[in-house]
Amino acid sequence: MNLTLFDLDNTLLSGDSDFEWAQFLISKGVLDREVHEAKNQAFYEDYKAGTLDIHAFLKFQLAPLARHDRRQLDAWHREFMAARILPLIGTPARQLVQRHLDDGDLCVMVTATNSFVTGPICREFGIPHLVATIPAHEDGRFTGAPRGTPAFKEGKITRVNLWLEEMGLWWGAFERSTFYSDSHNDLPLLGLVTHPVAVDPDDTLRAHAARHGWPVLSLR
Repeated sequence: MNLTLFDLDNTLLSGDSDFEWAQFLISKGVLDREVHEAKNQAFYEDYKAGTLDIHAFLKFQLAPLARHDRRQLDAWHREFMAARILPLIGTPARQLVQRHLDDGDLCVMVTATNSFVTGPICREFGIPHLVATIPAHEDGRFTGAPRGTPAFKEGKITRVNLWLEEMGLWWGAFERSTFYSDSHNDLPLLGLVTHPVAVDPDDTLRAHAARHGWPVLSLR
């Protein structure tokens, strides 16, 4: 059996769902544009530079979930999917996922973006498993804080390992393990799998892939 892991933002998507979700809420007037747009852009630049404080970012990103009930959030998310996400999903990305599904691989989306935002996107791709940052909730409402280790940098390995344990599996159970990602932030997990693939990579990851002979793929 083969294990295939897919990063989401700027890998399967030609954009960043975390960034787009905040911009969508700003466009709806849910978040104040003057206050939040600059912060959203600054966090995104930190992520690209590899200097993101994940806990500060999650405090910013998860706060709106705590201010609204789930029914309203789900309604906004359906609109968000149609307006912001579907245009970012290209045919090559869909074909890549489908090829691995058709081959019988165990396919997993592994993303630092929280599971509320990414769950419907994962289902849109037909990927059966999601490993993501988990937004904590109590009594049917989000608290505005993460639960457990965020799925970011080395945290992706932690959360994948937990998921494997829950599935009764381990890395040695797979003949081949593949991870597709665009970001140098994912170097820890890319270095763990047997077949790392750089997808439309940032400059740091592109250079690393060249040094180590990793394949480079474009889905744009």
